[in-house]
Amino acid sequence: MNALIGLAATIAILLLLGGAIGLADRERFAPRWLLAAAALVAVNDALLTRGFGTLPQLLPEGDWNWQGKLLALAATLAIAALPAFGWRRVGLTLRQAPGSLVAALPVAALYCGFFLLLALLFDGGAASGEDVAFQLTLPGLEEEPFYRGLLLFALYKAFAGRWRFLGVDWGWGALLSSVLFGLTHAFGYSDGAFAFDPLTMALTALPAFIAVWLRLRTGSLLLPILLHNFGNAIMLMM
Repeated sequence: MNALIGLAATIAILLLLGGAIGLADRERFAPRWLLAAAALVAVNDALLTRGFGTLPQLLPEGDWNWQGKLLALAATLAIAALPAFGWRRVGLTLRQAPGSLVAALPVAALYCGFFLLLALLFDGGAASGEDVAFQLTLPGLEEEPFYRGLLLFALYKAFAGRWRFLGVDWGWGALLSSVLFGLTHAFGYSDGAFAFDPLTMALTALPAFIAVWLRLRTGSLLLPILLHNFGNAIMLMM
């Protein structure tokens, strides 16, 4: 029940923020795509939680949510294959936009350097083989195709306004998808109350903007996936 209440609150935040933005720019607002984005968030969360605990546990239970992540990834790939989306249009391609790596690789190096510095400054504790294996794979493989792929695509369809900056066309979808990503890590409901961690929000939402820029600049989710997993795993390996 806690997870369901937390999901409902997150979707409400998305719809309230999105609705306010849409009302301020009605001519470039497609409400059906905002509702589609909310539905995507609901489906993703339901699968991550194994249908809020109603689906059977088919994989051996470990310290990490392997089954939930794999279910959510499978759904993301299936939805991305639909004609309304398309794998390449959501960034599921290895092909990089011509000339984009000249700008993207220095940003990727700074991203890696930032997380390496965090790993050196803060002790991540003893890590098991499962810890390292999970962080090197599923966080980036599941979260980037969803947040910087499907969700970003739907929100860019919902809000057509664009602003050219740093070589990419920014839109409200970049902000909302990054906020949603931060809320996933920093916001929740338990013990009869909502909880919010501003530091966790900052440490997740701000890198999410970098991942959005990389996705838009290169046209691919490849670098965001690799960097996401690097940032997670390096904290356990230093």
